[in-house]
Amino acid sequence: MAALAGALPMFAFPAPSWWWFAYVALVPWILLARAAPTGRRAAYDGWLGGLGFMLAVHHWLLPSLHVFTVLIAALLGALWAPWGWLVRRFLAGVPSPGRIGAALLVLPSGWLAIELVRSWQGLGGPWGLLGSSQWQVEPALRLASVGGVWLLSFLLVAVNVAIAVLVAVRESRVPALAGLVATAAVTSAAWVWSPRPDVDGRIRIAVVQPGVVDGSASGDKRFDREEVLTRQLAGRGADLVVWGESSVGFDLAGRPDLANRIAALSREVGADILVNVDARRSDRPGIYKSSVLVGPQGPTGDRYDKMRLVPFGEYVPARSLLGWATSVGKAAGEDRMRGTEQVVMDVGHGLRIGPMVCFESAFPDMSRHLAEDGAEVLLAQSSTSSFQHSWAPEQHASLAALRAAETGRPMVHATLTGVSAVYGPSGERIGSWLGTDASEATVYEVPLATGVTPYVRFGDWPVHGALLVLAALCLTEGARALRVRRSAPEPPGQPARTAHESPARPGR
Repeated sequence: MAALAGALPMFAFPAPSWWWFAYVALVPWILLARAAPTGRRAAYDGWLGGLGFMLAVHHWLLPSLHVFTVLIAALLGALWAPWGWLVRRFLAGVPSPGRIGAALLVLPSGWLAIELVRSWQGLGGPWGLLGSSQWQVEPALRLASVGGVWLLSFLLVAVNVAIAVLVAVRESRVPALAGLVATAAVTSAAWVWSPRPDVDGRIRIAVVQPGVVDGSASGDKRFDREEVLTRQLAGRGADLVVWGESSVGFDLAGRPDLANRIAALSREVGADILVNVDARRSDRPGIYKSSVLVGPQGPTGDRYDKMRLVPFGEYVPARSLLGWATSVGKAAGEDRMRGTEQVVMDVGHGLRIGPMVCFESAFPDMSRHLAEDGAEVLLAQSSTSSFQHSWAPEQHASLAALRAAETGRPMVHATLTGVSAVYGPSGERIGSWLGTDASEATVYEVPLATGVTPYVRFGDWPVHGALLVLAALCLTEGARALRVRRSAPEPPGQPARTAHESPARPGR
């Protein structure tokens, strides 16, 4: 039951996208942990619920990693064990108004701490953060510009906690309702007073999505298809053309013929072309995934090497110990190499772009840093060829809406295969998605914006606040335990000494 309860939030994410379900999806899990007979059992419910959550949100990995997906979900699910204990600690029995008020702070803070830990790229990155389920809700996107996806996760957990109390504890419904009203008031104030991006001009960006190409020479066929689609953009006024992840399977320095063909396309279309090279470098050892800008005269010299790699998909952590994963799934046979820094590129028409590759679009800090460095448009080059018939393509495309809203900068999610999407500086969708069955080139008129959002200015302040709440909880619990220990009666069999008595000294 705990695992099934933990799996319920999966329906709030694409493909179902029942965004409203996220406001009640945690209630069964909370009620189960609250009713646990012991703290140990509540922690156990928290762990199993976390296992169910991670496995459900990442279920599309099963065809690639097989049983290893369950093992990873079980390990990461353990992060929710303390959270289950906290649920029982604050909500068991008939909680007082003070305990309910504390729960509305502590339980969302605990959830954010879990999301922070599992967001480390070595643990799979921030895929499936609870707040990301609100990618298509305009008021939620406005709040994301204030505190990022972290603020949305915090508020969702707080609402679930209050609803759980309303459902289960009749005597505590007044403070629970007061908590809901207070949450609504704070979020409404943030929504009203948060600054809106100032639209300042427009740019025409073309997305080239070739789709799945089968065959032994798929790399050459894919390039030929991209070439044909790009030629269709001639005369359509594109200011920039974006190809998807791994759109070029050879290092351009070692294949000047391909570089010349892309340069010829740039001259024909009248715009620079951002390609993505997935190949062994000729100037250094190893395979890199790199965003490379090509102009009418050839590569411009602007290059971004992917920094955050997909565990098992692009490298195997601790390969000497976990290398066996390559025999049971589609884990990387050879580790890709990492870049060292983010890059903002200058393209024609005075436009500055900030490229990211694949699941880097899931990391809020990467897009925030690009906005700080002056990027006017955020770009993510992606490919989900291994997961075409799963929920992954739509989940991935939805993340760009949050990154756009957080930074106040439009974002283009261009895929080799999968779902391509474009969002404006407030996270609003521009045009229609290119679905997994699409093979076409489409031009989007993208609004540019100026100004700085509170999230870009102040960073991950909801996470910092959550950590302070948990630190205060630890200090309070420690002081309480110390007081209880000092006030405990002496063990039986040892009569209490009077004030004028003193212990006997050895030898006297």
